Amino acid sequence: MADLFALYWDGPPFVFFSPPHWIALACVTAACGWVIGPARSLSSTAKQHWRYMLAAILAINELAYNLWFWVHGLWSIQSMLPLHLCTLFTWLSVIMLLTRSYRIFEFAYFLGIGGALQALLTPDIGVYGFPHFRAFQSFISHGGLVLAALTMIALEGYRPTWRSVGRVIVGANLLMAGVGVVNWLLDSNYLFLARKPYTPSLLDLLGPWPMYIIWMEVLGILTILILYLPFALSDLLQRSPMIVRRVRR
Repeated sequence: MADLFALYWDGPPFVFFSPPHWIALACVTAACGWVIGPARSLSSTAKQHWRYMLAAILAINELAYNLWFWVHGLWSIQSMLPLHLCTLFTWLSVIMLLTRSYRIFEFAYFLGIGGALQALLTPDIGVYGFPHFRAFQSFISHGGLVLAALTMIALEGYRPTWRSVGRVIVGANLLMAGVGVVNWLLDSNYLFLARKPYTPSLLDLLGPWPMYIIWMEVLGILTILILYLPFALSDLLQRSPMIVRRVRR
């Protein structure tokens, strides 16, 4: 059992899109399907319990992640502050689930899901394959971010608007500017603004520094627009004259 939390892992390494990776992705997809499907029929009390339980899972999982680094002497202010996108939105999602904050939801839907999807496809966990703690922790964390935003949509009736898109784009750039200052002061690499991660990621396709940061901006805006597309299409269909005539009949 201790080997599952060991720093030096001699078990199976993590391999992108190997059977364990696909199984983990399938589990996250199934959980999302439950939230946007059967979970809608839960009572208001059961929905509240689900929000609280998901918030607890995210918080405990993140605390365990920090504890693992601390125990192994790896925790540092240069790498473990909650300033990476997914770490930041883990804690913001906990607050959102407990308080039902719509303002946090706007950012959690676009930035939380956008960052989590990349991390689910190309997790930054080094050689730690299943069943190591780091592998489970990563998929619980990033899968939980997607579940948190979908929970607010499916169970609480929240949805983003075009104003949300504008606020998130402006807010994301302000966040990058602030984190850039922190990186300069601490010689850190939060948001990967100073250099690419050491493990393979989508950033490897975007060219050298600092060009990949510009492409990050472009892809970030594109991701936001894609995530808003289902709501834009829904609004368009509701305003369609054909739909209106059918409703009147």
